[in-house]
Parts: sequence; structure tokens; C-alpha cells
Amino acid sequence: MATPVVRFQLKNAAPSDHAHWGVLFGERIALLDQHHATTGDFVRQGMDQARTRRASDATLALADVTLLSPVTTNQQFICQGINYESHVRESGMDPAKIPFNTIFTKSPMCITGPYHDVVRPRHVRLLDYEIELGLVMKVDLTQERQVAADKLHEVLAGVTIVNDVSARDVQLPQAQFYKGKSYRTFGPVGPYLLLLEPQEWLRLPALRMTLSVNGSVRQNDLCGSMIHAPHQTLSEMSGVHDLAAGDLIATGTPSGCAAKAPGKLPMFVARHLLSDETKWKMFIRSGLKNPLYLQPNDVMELRIHTDDGRIDLGTQRNRVVAA
Repeated sequence: MATPVVRFQLKNAAPSDHAHWGVLFGERIALLDQHHATTGDFVRQGMDQARTRRASDATLALADVTLLSPVTTNQQFICQGINYESHVRESGMDPAKIPFNTIFTKSPMCITGPYHDVVRPRHVRLLDYEIELGLVMKVDLTQERQVAADKLHEVLAGVTIVNDVSARDVQLPQAQFYKGKSYRTFGPVGPYLLLLEPQEWLRLPALRMTLSVNGSVRQNDLCGSMIHAPHQTLSEMSGVHDLAAGDLIATGTPSGCAAKAPGKLPMFVARHLLSDETKWKMFIRSGLKNPLYLQPNDVMELRIHTDDGRIDLGTQRNRVVAA
């Protein structure tokens, strides 16, 4: 049975007090004995104890704590782009013409809690959302390794919800994936790190991702719609980049984002007849009329779970505020 691990601070604690780790049982938390400064420390030293906790150990009320991201800001934040055919198409591209796995990074300084505010910088006008399944590393991968689909439990500790918040008017005109997606608070993670048992990893394709804004559903798809599955991505990444226990990999988003490509004719005109400066001015002007982009006081709610409820990553909820 999956184990929901939370990282939190007591509501009456001083700001300098360290965060705690525990296992969630309904509305109560079973505290872990040791202090783990980072997610990597927890994965290496605390996972076994977390799995031994029982409901009878849960003595701390959830209402008395502030949940933090279960992934700490020292960890790497790796992302997959255009990893769902539906999102590739809404971005104006043909999946058949993109046979490669698109990898980029977000600054871990953008990581924030599952219920904390997302701050829209003053210069950002086209703020977008992306629900993604987050994978958290269990071991260090420092050499090439072929990871089998049925052996994910050997290299991954658990899963969590990620919102890849994006400033489209920075990301796209400037071709700055890193900058446009890395402003502080642009990476809500949680509410918990769900430690899966070996057989539960086989059910990743059945996980349903749902994102709503102000109660209106914008994104709804199954993780089984990924183009490049987790075992394929881990195998490829191990050949080019070291990964450490506790690092986070966000696996891409399905369709339903605010940003969408125009029709074929406008795309042709933009690519062949307009200067880059004119093209992006038109993109931003058009985007300002798009009601799907996030505005201050909008509330995003994200959930990932199997339809039968046996695997549930919880619900993430963040409000947008102006800087």
C-alpha cells in the first residue's frame, strides 16, 4: 500500500525552526523520529521508517501544520517538454516530426508548497499552468543504465504533483524555457511524496491528471498518454546527466493549457512573412485577449489519482497573486 509522506512546519514554530517529516493518515500525521534536511536525506535515511508508521502513531493534527513541498530546493528539477501528443498538437506541431525526448531544467528555487501563493511578476502578462506527474529519485544514477518498465521501483522513490507554471511571454519570444519557467513560486510541488510499492509502479499509466482554474476543468488526461515513458526517460538521462536521490523529474503536460498555436494559415504567415519582432508582438497582443491565462486571485486546483482511488497523490491548490 502506498505511503503518503509529508514535509511540514508547525504553525506555531519560529521561521528558523527546521521542517519535519511524517506520514499522513487522514487528518493526522505520524511524525518521523529523525530530522532530514533534504529530500535526498529522507530518501536515503527515512523511507524505511516511514513505511513502518501506522495510524495509531498519528498524533499530530494536519490542521496544526503548514505543508511544504516534499522536494527541497537543493535537488535538481528536470523537466520533459511536449511529452503528450495532445499538447504537441495544441502547440502547433506534428508529433510524428518530433521523435526525440525534449529535456530542460527549471531552477529549484522556483519550488514552493502545495498551498502557497504563486506570485506573478510585474512584467509577466501571459501566465500559464501545466499539471505534471513528478518522479522522485530513490538512488543516484551516475552512469548509463537501462531501466526496465517493471523495475522503476529500483530507481524511483515515489511520485508527486507538479505544476510547471510558465510565463509564456518570456518563454516563447525569448526562447527561454529556463527563465520563463523558473521565477520564484513557479513550481508548486505536493501535497505529499507518495511512496509506491513495486507492483503499484505498474499502474502509472492509469493515473489521471486533472487541473481546474476557479472550478472549471482545463486539463484532464491519463499518464498513459505520455510519448516517452518514465523508464525510457530515466535510461536516456542516465547516459548524459548525473541524477541523485531526491531529484525531481516532471514528465510533461497534456493539452488544455492557455497557450495554443493559431491556425495553419496564421502559422504560415508568421513563420515566412513576418519578422520575429512583429510575430511575437502579435502573439502577446492576441494572448492578452485570451481569458484562459491566469490572473491575480485565480485558484488552480490539481489532482492526480487512479479512477478507482487506490493510488491518490492528493490535491494541490494555489492562488495567483500579483507581485
